[in-house]
Amino acid sequence: MKTILVVEDSAIVMKVLRHVLARSAQINPIYAKTFAEAKQIVARGDHVFFAALVDLTLPDAPDGEVVDYTLGLKLPTIVLTGSFDNQRREKLLAKGIVDYVTKEGRFSYQYALGVLHRLIKNQQVKVLVVEDSSTQRKFISTLLKLHLYDVIDADDGVNAIKALLANPDIKILITDYNMPRMDGFELVKTIRGKYEKTDLVIIGLSSDEDGSLSARFIKNGANDFLRKPFNHEEFFCRINHNVEFIELIEQVRDAANRDDLTGCYNRKYFFEQGSSIRDRSAQNESPLSVAVIDLDNFKSINDRYGHEIGNFVIQRVADSLSTSFDRFLLARAGGQEFFALLPGLNNEKAVAFVDRIREIVASSPQRLGAEEASITFSAGVSSLLGDSIDDMLFSAGACLHRAKDTGGDIVIGDDDSE
Repeated sequence: MKTILVVEDSAIVMKVLRHVLARSAQINPIYAKTFAEAKQIVARGDHVFFAALVDLTLPDAPDGEVVDYTLGLKLPTIVLTGSFDNQRREKLLAKGIVDYVTKEGRFSYQYALGVLHRLIKNQQVKVLVVEDSSTQRKFISTLLKLHLYDVIDADDGVNAIKALLANPDIKILITDYNMPRMDGFELVKTIRGKYEKTDLVIIGLSSDEDGSLSARFIKNGANDFLRKPFNHEEFFCRINHNVEFIELIEQVRDAANRDDLTGCYNRKYFFEQGSSIRDRSAQNESPLSVAVIDLDNFKSINDRYGHEIGNFVIQRVADSLSTSFDRFLLARAGGQEFFALLPGLNNEKAVAFVDRIREIVASSPQRLGAEEASITFSAGVSSLLGDSIDDMLFSAGACLHRAKDTGGDIVIGDDDSE
């Protein structure tokens, strides 16, 4: 959760802001009614602020002094104002504010909230700027950094490809047309040989007066085109629209890999990723363990309390497992069974890790109808790579059967099952 400094003197606007911002689970707004109060809040040092949402004209700061103050604190700043003034807008944008929002109704405040959410997300979005002019490259990079994008730059198409290879998580590439060694068209065509439009957004730029450039860029594989010089707000609208497109595609893909009941990865995804991880471990001779986890006596829970309570138990246990296995690959295999892949852990360490999770789950009683009961699980853990991920799961399954035979609520590893 990010802490936001909100400064607004109007009681009505403050009431609307409180209502709108309270709907976000991502931000923690700290409110001030005056410039003096805002400075006092900052001076106390009780909060580490992520950004600021401020009124342009306050009783004790009528000329936008609060904007200069928050910018001086290096806080991304969104300005609220009662009226639109193009000259004032240009002056504020030149100072380096993130955005300028006119108080014209609830949508305006919802838009401001959307900008705050975008700033939070942007920290994880890597953008490559390809421009041979150092002045233009710096200008575009600076604009993107105002919105907290993670920016990398390159001075031509050849270096852009090198940057992509070194940073495969780049989401957006912004490229000029006229560049030495490899121009924008050649760069786009080369990149599209490896990256789909849904994996990497490419936005073409040019100051050339040729009206066909936009069509040529898009025909060569670009997602969008923007003519220089461009309006700041149009630039960010295009960037935001395209990054939200990428995020939507990622959400759809992720949903296809998730179990509907628990939100854990599904069996299909586990086998796809697990096979690759297992092969890399075999090639690198690095330790790898797999765990097969099964809830104890789950059939009796379903029989006694019904499937609705049974599903609730699976969801709660899945939440606990997801938290505990957050740095590993966890999937719901089906029913009350889960798979977990633990790269870097040998059998002894993996058994100890899974056993600690078993203790955590057992120590958190679940409500079953009008009663409370501890939910336990048994697990088998194997580090025998075999010839495939199926072989690993077979070995872990044999360990799990041994654990069940001993009465359950126990973790058995390779050595224990001999």
